[in-house]
Amino acid sequence: MSKRNWALIAATLVSIIYGVTFTIAKDVMPKYIDAFGFIFLRVGGSMLLFWLSTLFVKTEKIEKTDFPRIIAASFFGIAFNMLTFFKGLSYTSPIMGAVLMVTTPMIVLVLSAILIKERMENRKILGILLGLAGTVTLILYGKSMVNAPNAMLGNFLVFVNAVSYGFYLIIVKKLMDKYKAISFVKWIYFFGFLMVIPFGWSEFQAVDWTIVPTSAYLKIGFVVIFSTFLTYLLNLLSMKELKPTTVAVFIYLQPLFASIFAIGLGKDELSWVKIGSALLIFIGIYLVTQKKQTAVSKQ
Repeated sequence: MSKRNWALIAATLVSIIYGVTFTIAKDVMPKYIDAFGFIFLRVGGSMLLFWLSTLFVKTEKIEKTDFPRIIAASFFGIAFNMLTFFKGLSYTSPIMGAVLMVTTPMIVLVLSAILIKERMENRKILGILLGLAGTVTLILYGKSMVNAPNAMLGNFLVFVNAVSYGFYLIIVKKLMDKYKAISFVKWIYFFGFLMVIPFGWSEFQAVDWTIVPTSAYLKIGFVVIFSTFLTYLLNLLSMKELKPTTVAVFIYLQPLFASIFAIGLGKDELSWVKIGSALLIFIGIYLVTQKKQTAVSKQ
């Protein structure tokens, strides 16, 4: 099997794990631990796993000039990304959180046009406007009566998370072209952990671990080991062979897996507003990500 096919499989596995994570994380917070305390645990635990793994895998020395990029990746890919996502998920429902995340590929393309001067076509502009319309509709009107105490704020925070992750995908690509993933991801999580300490330490301390059931411990472990440590490695490995936009496109699968898992457990429900908004987002993303057809010249 080619490296590209392995990269596609890795990206698909990431989408499956993230899709399941929406509901699993929702079962733990804020009932047993608040969002920022969960992030403190998630990032801290994953940081330890990444540094322990370097004891068994040979890594490269990071050049000092690359640390500003690593710190930027830590902010957009770890600290700001997770803080907004988990806080947003604690307010909104699993399905709405998953649907809003599919705006990431569109955001990546917009950021690419701004940061690396990629040409924007009329078709892409139309797609961006349709996707934005769907997103705004979800944020303002897509309120869920199931497990969503403050849907509007939650939806907004998840959307901000998608923007942050878009920046991360662009920033980290140059590091992937230069180093092995394990060589710099341990530093991304080190600086990311330092950034989340001021927000998560007090909530982490406030947890009464004596009342946390075994099932919650298992779900926390799943988020740390699979939803964080494993997914970030798989994402970086897939980016070694794929473009940031291609990796981002796999986020389209997350609402499908999240919806199947959440509805199957009776933890969320669909509505026409969600379906219509999601349709606008998918149409917009389809228009944005389609390559321009060029005529084949005769020889």
